[in-house]
Amino acid sequence: MALDWIGFGYAALVASGGIIGYAKAGSVPSLAAGLLFGGLAGLGAYQISQDPKNIWVSLAASGTLAGIMGMRFYNSGKFMPAGLIAGASLLMVGRLGLKMLDKPQQS
Repeated sequence: MALDWIGFGYAALVASGGIIGYAKAGSVPSLAAGLLFGGLAGLGAYQISQDPKNIWVSLAASGTLAGIMGMRFYNSGKFMPAGLIAGASLLMVGRLGLKMLDKPQQS
């Protein structure tokens, strides 16, 4: 079973974004949300590493972040941090959608 390196990288990006938001602005909600969604994305990446069809936790975390951060980016127009996280989350949602469409391998 191969590790989901992209999923773990995404989880690290989300968690580090929350930590940076707290360090720069003292935002406790940023820290809590970053660690919560980073942890969920990490759990999802672990589940995908164990079973490539088990995408639901990762899809829920990235889909929720795509919506929330997409709205923040739309309202503020600032790429950092909302646009970056929204873009990365949309890429994860697309990647997971493609995983759902994969046909099982015939052996």
